[in-house]
Amino acid sequence: MSACTTSPAAPHAVIAERGQREVFCGLTGIVWLHRRIQDAFFLVVGSRTCAHLLQSAAGVMIFAEPRFATAIIEERDLAGRADLDDELDRVATRLIARRPDIRLLFLVGSCPSEVIRLDLGRAAARLEERFGRSPRVLAYSGSGIGTTFTEGEDACLSALAPTLAPAPGPATRLLVVGALADVVEDQFRRLFAALGIAPVDFLPARRADAMPPVGPFTRYVLAQPFLGETATALERRGAVPIAAPCPLGAEGTRLWFESIAAAFGIDPAHVDGVLSLPVRRATAALAAPRARLAGRRVFLFPDSQLEIPLARFLARECGMILTEVGTPFLNRRLMAPDLALLPAGAQLAEGQDVERQLDRCRAARPDLVVCGLGLANPLEAEGFATKWSIELVFSPIQGFEQAADLAALFARPLARRALLEV
Repeated sequence: MSACTTSPAAPHAVIAERGQREVFCGLTGIVWLHRRIQDAFFLVVGSRTCAHLLQSAAGVMIFAEPRFATAIIEERDLAGRADLDDELDRVATRLIARRPDIRLLFLVGSCPSEVIRLDLGRAAARLEERFGRSPRVLAYSGSGIGTTFTEGEDACLSALAPTLAPAPGPATRLLVVGALADVVEDQFRRLFAALGIAPVDFLPARRADAMPPVGPFTRYVLAQPFLGETATALERRGAVPIAAPCPLGAEGTRLWFESIAAAFGIDPAHVDGVLSLPVRRATAALAAPRARLAGRRVFLFPDSQLEIPLARFLARECGMILTEVGTPFLNRRLMAPDLALLPAGAQLAEGQDVERQLDRCRAARPDLVVCGLGLANPLEAEGFATKWSIELVFSPIQGFEQAADLAALFARPLARRALLEV
């Protein structure tokens, strides 16, 4: 059974759907989180399917020693013939003995561990006491039951937030929230320094012992739009949000920096002087992919929660026509700056009833479909050009220097389709 309603009070038409969904699970977030936090280890408590998912998603070579693994729940565990707490303690203790370089251990819940109600929070506290708080042990859920794949990062960071040290005052600190590629963080740090904004922290940090402090003297800004639970956890610690569009594209990144600078009282003329060159450079670089994208029609399925800021970027900076913008969840507070920049009358869809949405996509006949892997191949077989939404999380796409790269991710499927049709 499914429900489909339209909200007349919304600034854009919103189709609310509650039906069959097609999404990746939150375990996928480990693939980029383990690259970001260089001395953390992610131990998934799950099935062999969980292990296969991570190995295939991360492309792990046979001789590599990654910083994630799966504690396999066997049939005897499910049958109650083993003490799961003892089994987990044994696996974790052996892991720490073999990998003493681990400074932060995450126990990551999965569908199987949630179904059998294994209390990973208690297990984390027990293991941390056993290890003498070195490493720190935290737990969060990456289960695919009722979640999307970006919620894994949100769950991880919201578990981390209560453990952060109190921020000293009275100086105001800026906290940039969301896992970014190192190259993007470095670019942002240079621009913040040029603007005169300091100190600046990033969550998550690159190392466990460098996690930022947080408190009433913290102003935080999201670099990823899907961190609703993390935002709530930071605000419980007293941190104050800065509302800004996501830093995607030349315009989006400029507005992001301008919003932060305004919150810190930086002279707008100085901000313009610092940002004018990177804005011009990014705008010029966008010209080539824009030439292929302008006037093309795009349909975005709900998958990553990046859809609304991506739609803003594709419409305003690439000249694309939005046929439908789907998103798994519509957090109006966090999305307000990007929603305000969408073209008037843009059709939004919150949630998913995949068969209904496929029908609307086929009827719209868009030039490009942004969707998950499970829908991409069938749609390609029907003659649609598709863009895998998961690639948008694996790739560095934020900031001025990445604006053209982001546009090129959408232009390539159209170029490939044109070659196939010749």
